[in-house]
This record gives sequence, C-alpha cells and structure tokens, in this order.
Amino acid sequence: MKYVDEFRNNRVAQRLSEEIKSLARDREMTFMEVCGGHTIAIFKYGLRDFLPPGIHLISGPGCPVCVTPTGFIDRAVALSRRKEVIIATFGDMIRVPGSSSSLREEKAQGADVWVVYSAMDAIPVARDNPDKKVVFLGIGFETTAPTIAATILQADRLRLSNFFVLSTLKTMPNALKALLEGDDMGIQGFICPGHVSTITGLGIYEFIARDYGVPCVISGFEPTDILQTLYMLTRQVGDGVAKVESQYTRTVKREGNPLAQKTMMAVFEPCDMEWRGLGIIPGSGLKIRDEFVRFNALQHFDVEVEPTRQEPGCICGDVMRGAKTPLDCKLFKKTCTPANPAGACMVSEEGTCATYFKYT
Repeated sequence: MKYVDEFRNNRVAQRLSEEIKSLARDREMTFMEVCGGHTIAIFKYGLRDFLPPGIHLISGPGCPVCVTPTGFIDRAVALSRRKEVIIATFGDMIRVPGSSSSLREEKAQGADVWVVYSAMDAIPVARDNPDKKVVFLGIGFETTAPTIAATILQADRLRLSNFFVLSTLKTMPNALKALLEGDDMGIQGFICPGHVSTITGLGIYEFIARDYGVPCVISGFEPTDILQTLYMLTRQVGDGVAKVESQYTRTVKREGNPLAQKTMMAVFEPCDMEWRGLGIIPGSGLKIRDEFVRFNALQHFDVEVEPTRQEPGCICGDVMRGAKTPLDCKLFKKTCTPANPAGACMVSEEGTCATYFKYT
C-alpha cells in the first residue's frame, strides 16, 4: 500500500477483522497501546467495533505532556516569575496545571512565556534577547530528544550564554518494564510507538519479549496499520510465542536512526526520572552531560519550588498506567474539560482523557 485511502480501505479492515476474530477464538487478550497517537486513531476510526469482545485495549504512558510530573510544572512556573527569564515551550505545556498555577496563568499575569514549534526555534529567541535568560522546557521521548540535543549543540557552536534547557526527557524501555513489573491488568502485548521506534529501532523492546514473554509490535497510525498490528499480536499470543515485530516497516528500520541516536547520546546520558502515575523509574530519563552543564537550567537557576499538590479526585496517574479509564474519573466531563483541565491527561491532543472527551 502506498496511498492514504488504501490504509483506510474498509474491505481491508473487514478482512483483518475477520482474521483477528478467527485467531482470537473467544479468548481474552489485553493489549496496551503505548502511544497517544494510537489511542486517537482507535477512537477516531471506531476500531474497537472491528474486534471480538475478548480483545481489550488499554491506554499507556505515551503522551509526553501527560507523564510530565506536577513538580516539573511547578519549577517552570517558579522560573517564569523571574523577570530576567523567558520560558520557551511547546504549546500544550502552558495549559498543564501545576500545584497552584500554570504557565498560561503566569503569562496572563505578565510572565514572558513564548510558544515555539521546535527546540531550535528557541535559539533566535535567545540570540535576539541577550539581556534575558531563555529556558526551553525539554519534554518528550526518544522522538524529540535528538532535536533538543541538536539545539544544545547549536547553542554551543554559537557560544550562547543565555540559553538553557530544563529537561524532563524520558525513554520508553524502563517505563514498559515498570508497567510489567507492577502489572495488575494482565498485559499480553504492546502496540509499540511508531515515532519513538523510528529513532530507536526494534532492539529496545527485545528484553520485553525475552524476559517477560510479552509480544511487541510496532505500529503505524492508520486504521489498517493498527488492525494489522492487532492481528500480529493476536497471532503471537495464539501461537504461544513472544517476539518483536514491526508492522510500520515503511518508516521503522531495525537499527532505527543511528545519526539521531548518536546526536542524542552525545548531549544526554541516562538518569532516573519521575513519571506521572509511575513514580521515579531508574534509568528512564535523559540528563544533560557534564560537558554541556552550562546549558542545564537545573544547575544554573536556584528557585524555590512550592510543595507539590495534586488536584483532588484527578486519576490521571492511574489512567497513565492503564489501570483506569477516564470514564472512572468523577471529574471527567464535569469540572475537568479541555477548556478547564484538572489534570495533564486532558490537556494534550494525545492525552487519553482528551481523546475520551472528544469521542465518547
């Protein structure tokens, strides 16, 4: 298949649906889609209607905004209150509620908060405002980490002394390990993220199949992509095997993107990292290496961060683990809406709560 309409062909979808039903044979199977983009596609195209009752899909921690902990937001808010600081951030982040404020609220009160489309966009902000200190909020997974690394390298080449990154970058493998080790949902297979895997390749998931006996299939984002992925997972479970496969072969190479990997690891090194809903996961984050410490906002700015407070009743953390759905939340569609989010899962387009709000 080459064209979008082929990936949305109803006859192909129906054929895959029948094959899945044949393989499932009334068995119960629970698969987790890790990426928020897959959650959107599943709801947008009504893919649950193509599946037998025994196949259950649960959403995981694949939305970078959603898994960013409240303490990180509180630190960004504290930094934004300093007169010499410009906060540069992706748009979704300004709406994520912290303990008592958000970057959107701080901007309304006069804080210098800029929305940028990429990390590199923050470079001219720093260059054109030499009397200010520009702090870019580095969130995301292996997909965005290479671009942020390239931005730090560019700032180094330009000898910028007023550009900094506040990093909460995360990596997928140990988060999936944490999910499996605390698994009370009976995950029998992962729909692995396509964009992350474009950078990393297939190797990062091999321990999951080998050590935990859980199948992994990297998926594209069109309806027939996801149905084919579910067919591949169902076939593995039915055959009693566990391996790593890629359905998204038109984009994901086995070795990933070596140049992006090299750039990322030239600037960052693994560290322990806090995830919303999962706590601190060893080795699941990326911190700036010592040779680039002058760009590390954590080392440069000493700010007082308020004690972290979660919104009472918000179950965003449980949603991130796949333990609950937004329909289990008493705030959902009542006090928590995209216009007035109580938790991060309602903010980003890739957030599970935002998806449920739109499609249920």
